[in-house]
Amino acid sequence: MEGSFGKTVLLVLKGGKNIRGLLKNYDMYLNVVLENAEEVKPDGRTRELGTIIVRGDNVIIVSPISSP
Repeated sequence: MEGSFGKTVLLVLKGGKNIRGLLKNYDMYLNVVLENAEEVKPDGRTRELGTIIVRGDNVIIVSPISSP
């Protein structure tokens, strides 16, 4: 994940939520800080969340998103 600092990542969370945002920090428990975060709904719509902290035990997948 170190290579993804300052880049956009997609988090897949327990319960089926997908969160996309700029990776600012994480710790050994996979607690993640995202800036400009948004929830990506299954139909493609998004909901702005701003700067958030996601608790590591809710994270299933962290995936880098390539820039167009």
